[in-house]
Order: sequence, then structure tokens, then C-alpha cells
Amino acid sequence: MFRIGMLAAFCTVLAPACAQDLHLTVRSRVQPFKNSPEWVAVEVPATLPIKQTAIVICDMWDHHWCKGAESRVVVLARQMRPVLERARAAGIQVIHAPSEVMDFYKDYPQRRAMMALAKVDPPTPLTLLDPPLPIDDSKGGCDTPESFYKAWARETPLIPIAPEDRISDNGPEIYSFLTKQGIRNLLVMGVHANFCILNRSFAIKQMTKWGVRCVLVRDLTDAMYNPADRPYVSHERGTELVIEHIEKYWAPTMTSAQLMTALRAD
Repeated sequence: MFRIGMLAAFCTVLAPACAQDLHLTVRSRVQPFKNSPEWVAVEVPATLPIKQTAIVICDMWDHHWCKGAESRVVVLARQMRPVLERARAAGIQVIHAPSEVMDFYKDYPQRRAMMALAKVDPPTPLTLLDPPLPIDDSKGGCDTPESFYKAWARETPLIPIAPEDRISDNGPEIYSFLTKQGIRNLLVMGVHANFCILNRSFAIKQMTKWGVRCVLVRDLTDAMYNPADRPYVSHERGTELVIEHIEKYWAPTMTSAQLMTALRAD
């Protein structure tokens, strides 16, 4: 990994400076020679105004059909809690996005506030390159021997919902909220990197196509990948490969430790 000075201008593209900013280093990947399969990790300084930054928590459900995945969600949820607490204290908006369980939250004020929003029409989506993933998840990606069923009823209670948070699993609804709040940067955490993190209507692909600047918090995500499938690597390496794919084609990444340090500095 090395720094490329000419990419420093990326920070000004990612977010303009303002009075209360997060000063971070994000990781992306570049292909120095277009006729070569080599991709190189690069670190780029980025400044994110706190008032223009939100966190979306993707599909951190209470249960999952895949027990391996469920056990890792418990670990991630416990790691997220102090990050979310510090982010809220600094003024970063937190959005809970547990898909397919909005009925559970229909009477929550954090959900009702989102439903009451006037709609903002998103722009025409950008046309972006969307290469195939580097892992085979065609069988669901579970690394334990369960079969699919809809196991989830709500977001895991290990992640508290604060009064100022919001709840939605609807991309246009979340886009409307971000636009009305003047939020341009979306920090994405949750599961799963190869499915929902990329493909939900509120997640990295769609928000990027609508011009929202996404950053994946790479140590607060997981992949649905079974080492018995291509490319026959460990689950951890499979997750890393998906993160590298996101860095190449969709969004830069950072760690929760970097975010905590930046929040402490402010």
C-alpha cells in the first residue's frame, strides 16, 4: 500500500471543508496500467463535514437463517455500539435500515418521521461499471449447514435506537431525507458486503448512482461467503475480496478506529 500524491485532490471531491469536519484517510484501489490485472491500494486524505455526513446501518437483523452469519452479526453489533454513540454525540445522523421488517417499527417516532417526509425525486442514476464479484455466492454464501428461511423480525436489540435516529429501508425515502438535511456523505456499515451492502435501494450502488458519496466502514461489515465455493479461500479472505471489489468499483473504505479517532479530534 502506498500514497499517490496526485490523488490527494480526491479529498476535495469527497467533501468540502466546513467548520466541524472529520479528517480521515480513506482507502481506494487504482489500476496503474490499464492493460494489467494489477490493482494497488492507495490511501487518500478526505474531509467530511459532520453536518453533511450520516451513517446507515444495513440489515443488522435480530436473527439470520445462516447461523454462521448470525454469530458474526452479534460481534459486529457490539463493535458498532461505541462508534454510534460517539458519532451521535458529534452530531452525525444515524439511520437504521433493517430491510423487510418495517412493520415492527411502524409506531416508532423515528420511523414515522421518515414516512412523513415529502418526497424528493432522485436524479437520473449515473451509468457505472458493475463487474462481477470475485466470489461465488450463488448458493447463498452460508458457511454453516442451514437452509434459507426468513428468520428476521427486527434489527438486533444490541444496537440501540436513539430518539434522534431515523428508521427506513426505502432508498428514495432515505435519499429524500438526506437531501432535505443537506447530507452528502454516507458511511455504510452492516451486512452483507456482497449482497445488501451493495444492492439494497438505500445502499452503496444506488446511492452512488444518485450522487451520494459513500464510504464503507470495512471492519464493521461481513460477507455471505462459503469457503467451499470459488475462489476456495477462508471466509475472512472472501470478505476481504469483496471489500477490495467495492474499493475498485464503488466506494472508498475506512475503519471504525479511524472514525473514532477523527471524532475524538473534533
